[in-house]
Amino acid sequence: MVSTAGLARLGIALVAAVVATVLGWLLFLRFSVDLADLLGVLLVIATVLGALRVAGNVGEALFPSYNVAEVAVEGPITRDGGGGLTTPPTSASADDIVDQIERADEDKGARALLVKLNTPGGQIVPSEDIRLAAERFDGPTVAYATDVCASGGYDIAAGCDELWAREGSIVGSIGVIGSRVNAKDLADRAGLSYEQFTAGEYKDAGTPLKELTEDEREYLQGIVDDYYDQFVETVAEGREMDSETLRETEARIFLGEDAADRGLVDEIGTRREVEASLGDRLGEETTVREFTPERGITGMLRGGAARVAFALGAGVASAFDAEGEVDGVSFRR
Repeated sequence: MVSTAGLARLGIALVAAVVATVLGWLLFLRFSVDLADLLGVLLVIATVLGALRVAGNVGEALFPSYNVAEVAVEGPITRDGGGGLTTPPTSASADDIVDQIERADEDKGARALLVKLNTPGGQIVPSEDIRLAAERFDGPTVAYATDVCASGGYDIAAGCDELWAREGSIVGSIGVIGSRVNAKDLADRAGLSYEQFTAGEYKDAGTPLKELTEDEREYLQGIVDDYYDQFVETVAEGREMDSETLRETEARIFLGEDAADRGLVDEIGTRREVEASLGDRLGEETTVREFTPERGITGMLRGGAARVAFALGAGVASAFDAEGEVDGVSFRR
């Protein structure tokens, strides 16, 4: 059965086609003296097609064919997911995802938000940015875990009203990891020595070319502990759970049913069941539109440049320094 909105969009398209045909005929055939008839016909067709496209956009804007916006978070979460002019992003770009959620929030057709999660987590601040964007969405928000919803992905889910998962979904990993490469022995064998010129006792804590002192190890562990406390409190508030219950998971992962038994997941179900639940909340049948990144030429060039820098040896520090690394130690959820 065709809906009222669908009939309205069809009517707009038909009116636009008729008007464009008449105008095209008048402009390019009836009063044309310099152009050949064939060229006139082609111009008429081009005018009609252009008008139909514009009318379709107008009709969709006035009478949206969807009521749920879907945004996907897939792969490791980073500030910029990479990719270039000819290659797709290699991970979940937080900036793109935040933009998609904000566009959905401004779209009058999107009455609810569905966040599809298949991610092992990633950088801390970018994950938080996505969670905050989901929290700001004006309408029901549902997170749906497909294969993996771990660490930073679970942080994002905590910003939604509900979290659904499949029986075999991997959920949890509520913890923080900090890591560094210790290359001192390798440098010694290569005849390399490390000299520091720093201001501030802990400025070079974590530098790969020297051993950690106990004070430095305690300092860096303190950063990890602080990140962990923030993570637990954020999830406890968003999921309305006791923080001690979350700490007792010890950053383990759980399959969907077990996660539901522990209160980490609200419902176990398929995608169809998620959409049916959203329909009940909206009071109408759901139609989903996937919002995808709008990456301009600047964004593609920036992503491509980042991948080239990494390939040429800039390494993990250059890729993560802005959001995920402090003095040679990378932190992530």
